[in-house]
Amino acid sequence: MSATIYDVAREAGVSMATVSRVVNGNPNVKPTTRKKVSEAIKRLGYRPNAVARGLASKKTTTVGVIIPDISSVYFSELARGIEDIATMYKYNIILCNSDQNKDKEIHLIQTLLGKQVDGIVFMGGKIDQEHIEEFKQANVPIVLASTVDEQREIPSVNIDYEQAVFEVISKLAESGNEQIGFINGPSEIPLNGKYKLNGYKRALEAHGLAFNEALVAEGDYTYESGKEAAAQFLNQDVKPTAIFVDSDEMAIGAIHEAQDEGLKVPEDVAVVSSENTRLVQMVRPTLSSIAEPTYDIGAVAMRLLTKLMNNEKVDSITVQLPYRIDWRNSTK
Repeated sequence: MSATIYDVAREAGVSMATVSRVVNGNPNVKPTTRKKVSEAIKRLGYRPNAVARGLASKKTTTVGVIIPDISSVYFSELARGIEDIATMYKYNIILCNSDQNKDKEIHLIQTLLGKQVDGIVFMGGKIDQEHIEEFKQANVPIVLASTVDEQREIPSVNIDYEQAVFEVISKLAESGNEQIGFINGPSEIPLNGKYKLNGYKRALEAHGLAFNEALVAEGDYTYESGKEAAAQFLNQDVKPTAIFVDSDEMAIGAIHEAQDEGLKVPEDVAVVSSENTRLVQMVRPTLSSIAEPTYDIGAVAMRLLTKLMNNEKVDSITVQLPYRIDWRNSTK
C-alpha cells in the first residue's frame, strides 16, 4: 500500500500537522525538523494526495486548456506560453484537443469542470450562445486566447486582427498590386468571416480597388487547402499578383502551387501569411507574415486567469496585444 501522511509522521516522530506544513512549504518549520520529515518522505516514497488536498482547500491548482489542434505549430506555441506561466504560478495543466468541433468543445468544458479545475483557458473558433451559457454556469474563471467573444463578456487575449490585415493589404496595394487574393480560414469563425475579411475589404476600398469575390477563397488551415485555393486563383482569367493567406501552412501550400504552375514568388505573385511560426523561415522564399505574439497571447491569457482565480485586481478583461509585420523574401 502507498505510504500515508500518518506513516510519514510516525517515521519522522512528528505530528501530521508538521508533515503537512513541510509538504506545503510552510516556512514556520525548524530546518532540522524539515530535514527529518523530508528524509522520511523519501524513504517511504510518500506522495501527497492532490485530490484530497484539493477537497480540503477547495482548490486543485489545476487548469484546463482546450486547444483546437495540438498538432498545429501555431497553437502548440500558444500552449507553451500558457504552460510556462502555469508552472511559474505552480498550476498543473490538463491539455485537451477539441478538433474545433463544437460538440466536443462543450463536452470538454463540462468534463474539465467535473474534474474540479480552478479555471480554463479556451482556444476555439466560433463562440456561440451555447458556449456563453456553459461559461456563465461555470463556477470558475474562463479566459479566451486567440479567440473572440463578440459580446465581449468573456475575458480574452488577442491582437487587432482587422487592422493587421488592413495594413498588409494596404502595403501590397501601395506596391502596385491591383489584384490581391485572399485565402481565408473558415468563414463561420468571426476572426475570419468578420474581422480579417473586413480588414481586407477596407484596405481595398481605401486604395480605390474593387472587391472581387473571385479573389476570395476559403481554406481549413491545411497545406492542401492552401494549394487548392491558389490553384483556383491561378486558373481563372483574373489572376492575383499578390495573395494574403490566413495561416503559414496554407501560405506554404499557395507558394508551392504557384511554383508548380511555373510562376516565381514574388516576381509573378507575392505571398503574405498571418501567423509567423517557425515555418516562415523553412520555406523558400522565406515568407512575409503578420507576426502575432503567439507565445505572449498564451502567457498573458494564463496570467489573466491566475489573477481572476485569485481575485486579484484586473484593469481590463479584454486584452489586445501589439503585433508587427515581418516582410521577407516572398514579397517585393
